[in-house]
Amino acid sequence: MINKIYKMDAVKFLNSVEENSVDLAIIDPPYNMSKAGWDSFKSNKDFFDFTYKWIDALLPTLKKTASLYIFNTPFNSAYILQYLIEKGLIFQNWITWDKRDGFNASKKRYTHGQETILFFTKSKNYTFNSDDIRVPYESTDRIKHAQKKGIIKNGKRWFPDLRGRLCGEVWHITSERHQNKVKGKTQKLEHLTPKPIEMIDRMISASSNIDDLVLDCFVGSGTTAVSAKKLNRNFICADSSAEYVKIAKKRLK
Repeated sequence: MINKIYKMDAVKFLNSVEENSVDLAIIDPPYNMSKAGWDSFKSNKDFFDFTYKWIDALLPTLKKTASLYIFNTPFNSAYILQYLIEKGLIFQNWITWDKRDGFNASKKRYTHGQETILFFTKSKNYTFNSDDIRVPYESTDRIKHAQKKGIIKNGKRWFPDLRGRLCGEVWHITSERHQNKVKGKTQKLEHLTPKPIEMIDRMISASSNIDDLVLDCFVGSGTTAVSAKKLNRNFICADSSAEYVKIAKKRLK
């Protein structure tokens, strides 16, 4: 049944989902960073064996017109990207999420401050509502001037779109950890790695339409389900953690 959050292992859940039924999948899986038991693996091989297993279970659920977003580290994403290409999916974007929140400080290399989001589609025929996810122009003074007289571009006079500019593939969105500071201090959250709802809103708005079905097999604190409900999409979600499923259902209410 749709519009429910299930307490199930990801692969078992995906094997229970009807084939060719999902319009959009948003997947925030383990990263193998040992943040918790669910994120810890004995080796990289074990991690990628697990990752490829749930990908193999996911792909049959996707419609021919479906889109897929997968979060991970840049290193892991390089392997996941190659695997998806081998499976016949079509690469659209390597999105960089600038979290404004470094994983850790380092004097031996550049400080981590990003995560990768892979955007793939199952075919060349897919939904992308670019106007629904426009973002504000960065140069406000220049845009204000251009609204009156325009700017000459390639021999033509260009006027800015009142809805903002088209969304690029670098997303400057502050992490939940830093959005929820109290008196300047980060707080312990109900989930270790929640994603900002504005980010999930962007994916769902861009890559699905009203009444479409959105899937998340690692739903965590329920952000995908909450966003889908808010935007009048259907959803089908799961997590292996009873605690997280309880949190997600509470948020959904």
